[in-house]
Amino acid sequence: MHLYVKSNGWFLKGKQVDGNMVVELPLDESGNKIVRIGHSPDPDDAFMFHAMTTNAFPTPGYNFVHELQDIETLNHRAMNQDLEVSAVSIHAYPDIAEHYALMNCGASMGEGYGPMVVCKAGVTEEEVRNSVIAVPGLKTSAYLGLRLAWGDCDIAVVPFDEIIPRILDGTYLSGLIIHEGQLTYVDHDLDVLIDLGKWWNARTANWPMPLGGNVVRRDLGEAVMQDITKYTKMSIEYALKSPDEALEFAKAWGRGIDDETNKEFVGMYVNDRTIDYRQEGRDSIRLFIKEGQELGMIRSDFDTASMRFIGEP
Repeated sequence: MHLYVKSNGWFLKGKQVDGNMVVELPLDESGNKIVRIGHSPDPDDAFMFHAMTTNAFPTPGYNFVHELQDIETLNHRAMNQDLEVSAVSIHAYPDIAEHYALMNCGASMGEGYGPMVVCKAGVTEEEVRNSVIAVPGLKTSAYLGLRLAWGDCDIAVVPFDEIIPRILDGTYLSGLIIHEGQLTYVDHDLDVLIDLGKWWNARTANWPMPLGGNVVRRDLGEAVMQDITKYTKMSIEYALKSPDEALEFAKAWGRGIDDETNKEFVGMYVNDRTIDYRQEGRDSIRLFIKEGQELGMIRSDFDTASMRFIGEP
């Protein structure tokens, strides 16, 4: 045993396993490994992790602690190897792939829908493409999708839940919306200029658009990575089989949405694909990253062919 320093400045015990340094996680008073999970404060992630958050099923040997932050913040925390488990944008994954592996569960993928560019009625696509577009973050998959679809754009980074209000008050002519905004924009009589999920489906063999995924830190070692992935998958399956309680829990993170909108949004992004990307989902991720590389937005030395998904059949 010896101590070493991680990039976030914490000292953790580690040991050599098959020539690799494996972190020994801190333990709670019952001797369970403490694992911090970062995910977005929105209904689909809340639904997905409800069972783990509320200890609805046993996770022997593990104590999962949840940290809720917006996806762009989580992307940057992952670059610092801060959390053991995190939701991240697929766009951001190559930047952290050396230290994190993608789980085969926990996907957010657009099956005929996805992030949208919206504006007030009467505004043309030409006007929008010649103005500043509000986007939720430079490392979001939504922004990469926008660049793939429309090329170079003038943009301003705006917190995702402020984009629609900034369109309504005239600060921006248009905005790229994610999360429940993909449903609630109709309440504000906004028009959709492009739905990037539909655009990606049409561009590919009807593959789903990759948006977000869950990653687990490699220095935890193979056994712990597999355990955490197993429990994450169990949490998703539990919620899908017993949705009422999880939906009620998820609604608290929907920023005032009603029950029907909450259910519809959760169903969009927590489904069979969330349990298993399946082959076309994994292929879609590889293509999305490869096209980002060709655009110069993703590091060119990342090898999409060698990508591994923890828990993949």
